[in-house]
Amino acid sequence: MRNIFVPALGALALAVSAESARADDFRIGQLAFQACTLGEKRADTIEAWCTTFEVAEDPAKPDGRRIKLNVAVVPARSPKPKADLLVFLAGGPGQAAIEAYPKIEAGFQPLLRDRHLLLVDQRGTGGSNRLACPQAPEDLLDDGDNTHPEAFRQQAEDCLAAVRDHADPRQYTTTRAIGDLEALRTALGQPQYNLIGGSYGTRVALSYLKAHPASLRSVILDGVVPQDEPLGQSHARNLDDALVAIFASCRADKDCAARFGDPAATLEALRLKLRAAPVTVTLPDPLSHAPLTRKLGETALIGIVRLYAYAPESAALLPLLIDEAAKGRPEALVAQGLIISRDLGKQLAHGMELSVICAEDAPELREQPEDEARLIGNLLPKIVLAQCPVWPTGTRPDGFKQPVVSDKPVLLLSGEWDPVTPPRFADAAAKTLSNSRHLIAKSRGHIVLQRGCMAKLAAKFVDELKPAALDAGCLDVLGRIPPFTSYLGPQP
Repeated sequence: MRNIFVPALGALALAVSAESARADDFRIGQLAFQACTLGEKRADTIEAWCTTFEVAEDPAKPDGRRIKLNVAVVPARSPKPKADLLVFLAGGPGQAAIEAYPKIEAGFQPLLRDRHLLLVDQRGTGGSNRLACPQAPEDLLDDGDNTHPEAFRQQAEDCLAAVRDHADPRQYTTTRAIGDLEALRTALGQPQYNLIGGSYGTRVALSYLKAHPASLRSVILDGVVPQDEPLGQSHARNLDDALVAIFASCRADKDCAARFGDPAATLEALRLKLRAAPVTVTLPDPLSHAPLTRKLGETALIGIVRLYAYAPESAALLPLLIDEAAKGRPEALVAQGLIISRDLGKQLAHGMELSVICAEDAPELREQPEDEARLIGNLLPKIVLAQCPVWPTGTRPDGFKQPVVSDKPVLLLSGEWDPVTPPRFADAAAKTLSNSRHLIAKSRGHIVLQRGCMAKLAAKFVDELKPAALDAGCLDVLGRIPPFTSYLGPQP
């Protein structure tokens, strides 16, 4: 067994190289790790070290049920890495860090030069007593009775029946997750963490900063959720704002404008048509190629458009897919929707999502009359408000929803066209973070650490802890991803 921490000046310093990282097993603080591989379904797998860490499900009952957290460490490239770990906090709520990391590893490469990266599946996700629901992901594409409040309530009841034998849903909140990370920090012998939170992970990071500021050296927030913002409350406005920008980009492109005219008007006409008469679509399954039938109605259309607005690469397809569907060829739209909804369904543990939202957001969440005219309307608040009365609800600390006040070094990142966590969210959070800097990636969507030079700026920030001194001029060269005018891509 190899102990990769050695005493140094009363603290604990890392002493491991990329070569020694290939050892079969070793220790970090009190925990024994074994060599493992992340992203096993990918061609380019990631070598890491894995273990589990046991905690009480209910901290008030240490002798009660225990759960194991799934933990991995991705090694630094340096032969002499720094003593302070990076920690990635995944989004959702309901996403598992270890499952999510292989898809976003490119954004972490500059950060991994001198520091190891700690990945922990938050309780209720991935390999940490996952709170999974039985609903099939592709069912999200079928319109019909499953869009009524009674159906939403039944979905929550079915999910509760699936998890109640192995979990108390009240114990799967952000506050409990922070307690797990603190216990793990102590077990690892870590003086301080460097947090990197994405989307909902920014709430975990901000809550951690509020509860345990001495435990943190730095914080990066990518796709910021302000502490006082109820999850889902502004999604209708945020999506409409992003689509305005995406469709304006098409109208400003002479080839896109000539091919598709006004995509916003086409989308609205298609939405109304599908509201009046959903269509049945028969197509080959995009993965198995077996014959498949799905119903495409207004709700399914909105869901696909919303998911495709998240990233500029998929957003560039929207004018084409909408135009094809409006002309009676919706197969590509449905196929793309199936792929993305299945992937999302595999990533997210909806039971854990309910545990977070019902305890932390539902008390403030409201249907808003002004949102009824927006594309997604009040659908998301309706779902939450129908499901939360069924779900056993935990508690949140006093002041949990108050803005976080801190002078710790914080770097906030936003995509200009983010349909979920727009730049104004980061601006709001930054008002009470006195040692912070907000960087915006032009014409980009949700999560931007991997965009352009953003990762290099993040690594420099973690090294120097001087957000105001960062030279972010390299972000100015980020170009717009042109819209597709055919399935072959943009017009050459």
